[in-house]
Amino acid sequence: MKYFYLLIALLSLASCQKDKPVTPPEETMYFPVNGSSAWETKSLSSLGWNTAAIQPLKDYLLQKHSKSFMILVNGRIVMEEYFDGHTKDSTWQWNSAGKTLVGTLTGIAAQEGLLQINNKVSDYIGAGWTSAPLIKENLVTNRHLLTMTSGLNDSNNLVIKQNLTYMADAGTRWSYHNVFQKLMDVVAAASGQSYDNYFNTKLRDKLGMDGFWNNGAIFKLYHSNTRSMARFGLMALNKGKWHNEQIINQTFFEESINTSQTINPSYGYFWWLNGKSKYMVPGGQDVYNSTLVPNAPPEMYAAMGAEDQRIYVIPSKKMVIIRMGNASDPLNPSFALSGFDNELWAKINAVIN
Repeated sequence: MKYFYLLIALLSLASCQKDKPVTPPEETMYFPVNGSSAWETKSLSSLGWNTAAIQPLKDYLLQKHSKSFMILVNGRIVMEEYFDGHTKDSTWQWNSAGKTLVGTLTGIAAQEGLLQINNKVSDYIGAGWTSAPLIKENLVTNRHLLTMTSGLNDSNNLVIKQNLTYMADAGTRWSYHNVFQKLMDVVAAASGQSYDNYFNTKLRDKLGMDGFWNNGAIFKLYHSNTRSMARFGLMALNKGKWHNEQIINQTFFEESINTSQTINPSYGYFWWLNGKSKYMVPGGQDVYNSTLVPNAPPEMYAAMGAEDQRIYVIPSKKMVIIRMGNASDPLNPSFALSGFDNELWAKINAVIN
C-alpha cells in the first residue's frame, strides 16, 4: 500500500511540474569570430519592437548625413543600415570617439606594469614636453590627461610644445583638449615600441577589428569600418571582456565609465556619461545643469567624436548602437556632444520602447 501512495505522490508532483510555466533560458552573449565576416542576427519582431517606427528612423539618419547605423542586442545584429554609397567594408574616421581607444590602451599598458596612471607624464616622455614652468609641468599625471584636467592652455588644439602653456594647476580645471594624445607618446615610450604596433597587438587584433591610425590635421585619427567600431562597443558593453578573455581589467574599465573628477561629472576616461546632474562641453567652461542626453537611458555611456561619430552603450538592454557619417548639421559641426543625440534617441525610443 505504501508504494501505491508513493506512486500517487510522484504522479501529483509530475503533474504540478508539467503545469508550471517554463522560464526560457537567458540568451547568451554573442561575440563574432575574429577573421570571419559571419555575424549572428536577431529579428526586430523577436524583440517586440515597433517595426512601424523603423522607416522614420532610417529617414532621419539619411536626412542627417549618416553613412552607417547599427544596433546590437546581446552582440547580435538587430539593425544594420548603410547610406549614400557606404558599405559594410567602407572605412570612416572615428574622430574623438577614438579617444576611448587611447584610454583603453593606456589601461592595458598599466595592467601590464609598463606605466602607472598616477605617475607624472614626464616620467615617460621626459621633462620639457610643455612650455609651462617645470614645477607646474610636473603636476601633470597620466590620469590628468585621461580626465581632461591637465590645466594646460586649450586655446589651440594643435599639440606642440609652444602651445602647451600653463593655465591652471593640473586637476583644478576641466577642459576638452587634444593634449590627450600625449598618452600615445607615453604608451609608446613605456612599451618600447610604436604606439600603432602596441595598439594592433593588444587591442585591434584581439577584437578582430580592421582599421588604422592616420595623421589628421591636428591629431591622429582612427579609421575603420562600422562593424569594427561595433566590435569595440561590444567589448565595452562587456566591461573589457571579449569572448573569454579580459582584454582590459574590469577595475580600470569601471573607472573609465564613471565620473573621473568633480568638475564635469559627465566625463570618465574619454567616455561621456549620461544621467549625471550637470555636464560641460568642448570649447568652453559653461556648466549645464542637465543630463547629457535626456532622451537616452540614464545609464548610457558613450564615445563621441566630431561630426557625430557615436558609440552608445546601454548595459540594461545589453545594447550597443553605432552611428558614423558626416556632421548632422554641416553648418554647425560639433566636436562631441550635439543636439543630434537627443533627436536621434527620440527616434530610437520609438522603435525599441
